[in-house]
Amino acid sequence: MTAGQGDPRDGEQGGVPGQGGPPAGWNAPPPNAPPPGWGPPPQQPYGYAPAPAPQYGPPPTPLERPVTVRAGLGCVIGSLVLSVISAVVSFLNWDTISAQLLARMNAQLQASPDRAGAAAAASAVEASAKLVVVFGLVFAAVYGLFVWFAWSGQNWARIVIWVLAGLGLISDLAGLATGGSPLPFLTGLSFFQMLLLAAAIVLLARKPSNDWFRYRRWVRVTGQAR
Repeated sequence: MTAGQGDPRDGEQGGVPGQGGPPAGWNAPPPNAPPPGWGPPPQQPYGYAPAPAPQYGPPPTPLERPVTVRAGLGCVIGSLVLSVISAVVSFLNWDTISAQLLARMNAQLQASPDRAGAAAAASAVEASAKLVVVFGLVFAAVYGLFVWFAWSGQNWARIVIWVLAGLGLISDLAGLATGGSPLPFLTGLSFFQMLLLAAAIVLLARKPSNDWFRYRRWVRVTGQAR
C-alpha cells in the first residue's frame, strides 16, 4: 500500500482522528436522508381560526335611573292600583252592577225582535262578569312582574308594558264610549286609569328612558351587571 493512503477498511471499523476516517461510533446516514437541520413544515391545526374577542365599543357614560323611567313605571303602578280598586268595588257592589246590567239587557230585550237571543246574551253577561273581576286581579299581579323587570332595565319588559298599556287604553275608550260602568265611581276610575296609561307610554318612550335602557343593556352584555 502506498504511503499516505488510508486503509479503506477504516470507514467500516471506525478511523482514527487525523487519519482521514470518521470518528469512532459515528454511523453513516441512509442514502436518501434529508440534510441536517431540515424537517417537515409545522402542521396547521384543523378547524376554523378562533373567533375574535367581541367588541362592544367604548363604555357609555354611567347613567342613573332617570325621572322619566321612574315616573312612567309609577304611572303603570298607579293604573294597577286603580284596577285592583275597581275590581274590589265591583265585587262588593255586584248586586247593584248586576241589576243595572240586567235592566239594560231587558231594555234591549223589549226592543229586540229576537227575544230569545237577547235573553241568552243577558245570561252570558251575568255569568262572565264575575270571571272578568277575577281575571282583572290575576292580570294585575302578572302586570306587576313586567313592571319589576322594566325597573331593573329589561327593555323587553318595557315593550310588553307598551303593548299592554295600549290595549288598556283601547279597552277604557271602548268602555267609556258604551256608557261606562253602571257605577259612576268606576267610570271615574276608568278615566283616570286611561290618563295614567297614556302618561306611562309617553314617559317610557322619551330619550332619557331610551338612553338608560340602552346603558343597562350594555352593562348586562359586558358582564358588569350587579
